[in-house]
Amino acid sequence: MAFAALLSVGLASCEKDNDSTGGSNSNSNGGGSGQTPGDYVDLGLPSGLLWATRNIGAESPEDYGDYFAWGETQPKSVYNWSTYRYCNGAFDQLTKYCYNSSYGYNGFTDNLTTLQPSDDAATANWGNGWRTPTMEEWQELRDNTTSIWTTRNGVYGRLLTASNGNSLFLPAAGGRSGSELLGAGEDGDYWSASLYSDYPNGAWCFYFSSGDQFVDDGGGRRNGGQSVRAVRSAR
Repeated sequence: MAFAALLSVGLASCEKDNDSTGGSNSNSNGGGSGQTPGDYVDLGLPSGLLWATRNIGAESPEDYGDYFAWGETQPKSVYNWSTYRYCNGAFDQLTKYCYNSSYGYNGFTDNLTTLQPSDDAATANWGNGWRTPTMEEWQELRDNTTSIWTTRNGVYGRLLTASNGNSLFLPAAGGRSGSELLGAGEDGDYWSASLYSDYPNGAWCFYFSSGDQFVDDGGGRRNGGQSVRAVRSAR
């Protein structure tokens, strides 16, 4: 809960860091920005959606992977409003994905509420067909699996098991605020592709700890660094 709680109050702008973007490697398997697309698991969900078995930037299911601000496609070293791609330095100066003029730069609105492919870390890093799940798709996953807090190779997280016997492990990777990693091993904070419905400087996310799990804003301010677990439609 430490990371989500800190993000929920992290609304002030900060000074921009000069080293705010991370690098990328070459990719030989059709993904974007140099990452090899992962495997997927069929959980028998009503939608038929297939879930990746590891996070974007991870090499195994228990690896934390990379952290992304919402709408950004590369990890970076500092996560705050001054380094955020789609604002002019503050939470109420948004330049994309804004339906309320009180939060837009010079009253800006565009009424976009779902990540476009060019701003989706899953699509940008793993290629067409992969994307970040929506709020409703995270809820479907939660509603159609049994979840337990457990460890895999010494890494804490949640194991979600479906009625068809297949399962999905989500590591408790915590999240990044400023230059700090917070809550690793204690909670998981996973982005959805859906803008929060109460205020546009937040986005829906899937949050869990050892004692709870839910789909909510959960402190998911767009400037914070959180995990991305990709999905794709059934072939």
